[in-house]
Amino acid sequence: MSGSPRILITGTGAVCGAGLGVAAIWDAIVSGRSAVAPLRQWDASRWPVGIAAEVTGVDDRRLVEDRKLHKIISRTDLFGLYAAGAAILESRLTMHRDALLDAASAARFDDRSGVFAGSGGAVYRCNYDYFPLLTAAAGSLQVFGRELSATVNPMWLLKNLPNNVLCHIGIRHGFKGTNACITNQCVGGVLAISEAAAALRTGEADRAVAVGHDAPIEPETLLHYQNLGLLSNAAVRPFDRERNGTVFGEGAGAVVLETEADARARQAPVFGEFLGSGCVSEATGIVDVRPDGDGLARAMELALADASLSPGAVGMIVAHGNGTRASDASEAAAIRHVFGTAPPPVTAFKWAFGHLIAASGALDLLLALQALRCQVVPGIATLSSLDPAFARLPVSSSPKKPCSDTAVICCRGFGGMNVALVVRAKAASGA
Repeated sequence: MSGSPRILITGTGAVCGAGLGVAAIWDAIVSGRSAVAPLRQWDASRWPVGIAAEVTGVDDRRLVEDRKLHKIISRTDLFGLYAAGAAILESRLTMHRDALLDAASAARFDDRSGVFAGSGGAVYRCNYDYFPLLTAAAGSLQVFGRELSATVNPMWLLKNLPNNVLCHIGIRHGFKGTNACITNQCVGGVLAISEAAAALRTGEADRAVAVGHDAPIEPETLLHYQNLGLLSNAAVRPFDRERNGTVFGEGAGAVVLETEADARARQAPVFGEFLGSGCVSEATGIVDVRPDGDGLARAMELALADASLSPGAVGMIVAHGNGTRASDASEAAAIRHVFGTAPPPVTAFKWAFGHLIAASGALDLLLALQALRCQVVPGIATLSSLDPAFARLPVSSSPKKPCSDTAVICCRGFGGMNVALVVRAKAASGA
């Protein structure tokens, strides 16, 4: 956007089934390792879908050290707080604030530090505490009301607040600036990042933490998605001839965004630059997507216009790539519409760690930056036979080289939501 300050990315944090931190997740992707495995959180042997990409082998105190806090936050909150904390640590934000020589400067720093969180907000785990009592009450509201306080955890409400991550980032780190909690299914995380950048551009803050987090792996959510025909019981296979659905994952992705002036003044590490975003609705239906890719195409065009870039300047595309037949076909049409007959290399990452719903786009952004910094567009390891309808789409199971230092990240959600982000990476060498 002309006349607006440049927005730099000075910290990153991530967690998913493929690992803790961007480096560990990246290693899994370039090694072709998928975290998709049989479900462990409950016995799914009789369920139509029994796989997911769960975060395993990680103690909750590794994610959030304060054990008392575990009683009043949920699983998705653990992921969001971990990723945000890692991004803040990497950016050295609090280290800089704590080194300021006077209290007034430190207070202004906190007042000018924003927090933005995106969550899916559509899981049913919060209802399960009531099921035993509902069964025991046998339809009697008098029995239910009499026994409720003795049966349901009194921390139930606090544990299920959708803005827990937003609040506890501020509480833990003392950030008191502009903020927002966005619950918008799959696009919640990318919208949090976009809104954070907008706040910096308009002068509402000098810096902001933005995080997308979700934990959709629970029985009722899985059953509903399966009934909609959206889940695979084998693997996420974006753009493959035999693709048959997506697979749930869980986790979070976070960034610290700063104005260039703020980042340079404190000599912050710089990993990349946020260039632009676009968000539209297809106004079709809750789960429908337009076959011509109109919504995603318009989102990408808006993002490129916001970044003042032509399609030819883009070095790689990170597709939503959820492995469902309709979405992948629609996405391919959108890419061809915007980039013509010669789009840059296209990849997708959900094959490695599943669909993280609200966290998916945020994690894709982090991996796009890593790909650009390492000068490699990873192949899709589960792609064995490209759908002939996508013959002109430059996607494969083999790695490619990006055409420039800029990437477009695509993210789609229920209700016809389509969001695109544009980022530029700083070379890993520091050049």
